[in-house]
Amino acid sequence: MGLLSAIINGILMGGIYGLLALGLTLIFGIMKIINFAHGAFLMVAMIFSYWLWKIMGIDPYLSVVIIIPVLFVLGYLTQRYLIKPVLDAEKDVREPIGALLLTAGLSVAIENFMLMVFGADYLMAKTTYSGASIYVSGLSISVPRLYAFVATLIATFLFYQFLNKTELGRAMRATGQDRGVALLMGIDVPKVYSIAFGIGTALAGLTGIFLIPFYYAHPSVGEVFITKAFIIVVLGGLGSVPGALAGGLLIGLVESVAAQYMTATWTAILVYFAFLAFLLFRPSGLFGSRYEW
Repeated sequence: MGLLSAIINGILMGGIYGLLALGLTLIFGIMKIINFAHGAFLMVAMIFSYWLWKIMGIDPYLSVVIIIPVLFVLGYLTQRYLIKPVLDAEKDVREPIGALLLTAGLSVAIENFMLMVFGADYLMAKTTYSGASIYVSGLSISVPRLYAFVATLIATFLFYQFLNKTELGRAMRATGQDRGVALLMGIDVPKVYSIAFGIGTALAGLTGIFLIPFYYAHPSVGEVFITKAFIIVVLGGLGSVPGALAGGLLIGLVESVAAQYMTATWTAILVYFAFLAFLLFRPSGLFGSRYEW
């Protein structure tokens, strides 16, 4: 029963990882940049959601209507006024790294700002359902993780429909496939970039909101998740939407099952080892060779 419960909860946690990786793979798939600040935006959402619950009594899940628009605007403005000038300056550079370094610096800046304002305390919104579980045939299933997993499936489905069914979504896919052709087609590529970065940031925020009822937030928490998100994105295939979800489920499953037999340190080592071993046999990732924007 213990192993089966670990498998179920690992899959549920993997869905949360997949949601975070979805935003990261969106930004890479369209803009071809690695956003090192992705974890910092998750941390911001977690802490803001906590304080909305603590001060105003707003349930973390209800804080979605406040935090997600704020995170989208924050991401949009970050791309528009910080990243875009760097991309424009490096448009003729063969292998530009300015945006990568900028997002890395931005992550450090956000982390230290939140540390100065909110301190280094570990925060968690201990709601009535934070420690709740449901039992199915003797198996314990975490309620907040189940909620987060269902939300991940819904968000992934809606996002996939958005990319394929809407004019803006098709414009984003066209931009990701070939920026030059997208410009010739009349697509406002800088605007698409800003919207994509905003959506990716909002998805990081959504992940943070679903984590705060059962996971402690602190200024450095983003570092923990961004590392896993990078592994998932590469594992699933760079720029692959289904790959982000599949990679998240796989990492969550490996972590949870391994934790039944070894310490947290060895579990982390196993995840990295499994990741490297997988890349030896399939460098393009699970969906890398088949999926296109």
